[in-house]
Amino acid sequence: MDTRRHFLKGVLASGAAITTAAVAPPVCARETHNRPADALGLLYDATLCVGCKACLTACKTANGLAPEFSTADHLWDTPLDTSAYTFNLIKMYRNGTMETKDAEVNGYAFMQTSCMHCADPSCVSACPVSAMTKDPVTGIVAYDPDACVGCRYCVVACPFGIPKYQYDSPTGKIGKCELCRHRYKDGHYSACAEVCPTGATLYGKSSDLLAEAKRRIALKPGSLTRYPRGRISGPDQSYEAPVGKYLQHVYGEKEYGGTQVLKLSGVAFDKVGMPNLPPTSSAATSETIQHSLYGGMLMPIAVLGVLGFIAKRNVHDEDDSAGNGKGEK
Repeated sequence: MDTRRHFLKGVLASGAAITTAAVAPPVCARETHNRPADALGLLYDATLCVGCKACLTACKTANGLAPEFSTADHLWDTPLDTSAYTFNLIKMYRNGTMETKDAEVNGYAFMQTSCMHCADPSCVSACPVSAMTKDPVTGIVAYDPDACVGCRYCVVACPFGIPKYQYDSPTGKIGKCELCRHRYKDGHYSACAEVCPTGATLYGKSSDLLAEAKRRIALKPGSLTRYPRGRISGPDQSYEAPVGKYLQHVYGEKEYGGTQVLKLSGVAFDKVGMPNLPPTSSAATSETIQHSLYGGMLMPIAVLGVLGFIAKRNVHDEDDSAGNGKGEK
């Protein structure tokens, strides 16, 4: 009877705590963060890309990254995906006879893979020690190896699969594109954009890049236009070329709340490896859930109350058993 009475008391106490949590003022879902006004980024135009991979080589040189070999001869740097040693990669879409560039049927196309520098990055939200940060002015998602504890939450949180961990190193760290921010003080910018011969990768303010992307998709295929190279607001390195056939979609304008790396393509983005994402960041949702559950420590108190009661009841039962055993002897 005593055990039953204690059990009912525990249930009532736990229920009261949970009820208190339920009637507490709800935590309002926060809005997805927007890009900073002066956010920096890249515009990748797949119709201009020739797959030369000069961007990959420049990225590795600028960031002091080791080569990765996927062939037996080990003659060339041949990474198969982004990693802690490869921040930028050009992948290829192939279909049928591959006769026509930027065609989904019997065609081929290129797509750049690198950090998208999300307006509301999940990696920053998930990091418990602020090793991942987003600059409030440039919007660059940066990584601090000195603050990192190696939990790899950022790896799991990123919907683009970008932050990668150095599993082969005893002092491993995360590797990802940071838009070559360490080169700005010398007057340089993202190495991938600096070396791109066709302007397929273009550097600048995200707002300017978005305007340029919308200008391109509004052009008539086959007409002539001028394409800037390097950085959109820098010295004129533009050239004239025919306009390709674009999808009427600027990837990154709205995906996941917006990204600072924007992309154009003639082939459906899901076919060239880009995920189909909602217009809101999961960081906003996850933080709202966390704040709702843990606001005022009500949920942890309720859970600990239940666990404490169960533990106490189990100890009580064991004591009774021991006592009964002694009495029988």
